[in-house]
Amino acid sequence: MGKIRLKNIRIHSNHGCLKEEMLIGSDYRVDLEISADLSRPAISDQLSETVDYVHLNNIIKEEMKVRSNLLEHVAKRIIDRIFKEIQEVTEVEVEVSKINPPIGGDVESVSVKLGITR
Repeated sequence: MGKIRLKNIRIHSNHGCLKEEMLIGSDYRVDLEISADLSRPAISDQLSETVDYVHLNNIIKEEMKVRSNLLEHVAKRIIDRIFKEIQEVTEVEVEVSKINPPIGGDVESVSVKLGITR
């Protein structure tokens, strides 16, 4: 088994329950870690035998465009798409963070982390 990580993917989106969040949007950070058998591509050096991190990044960008009230919902959609589209993946952990959230305090970010094993 092996892991592939995508760290600190920065995206602007319109998630949230407040009208301002829906209209103006916020900055987000997404971190992803997947598990898969990487022994074959480690030997073959062939992209076709591994989990393409460009595909993973595209899934994240596309799902972050779909507005949701809750970060939990966004994280679950990302996980569901990865399992649906990439059969080699056996485990996914995704963390979605809202940067500078409007919660009435000096808070750098709020995050939701979900992990699911196939």
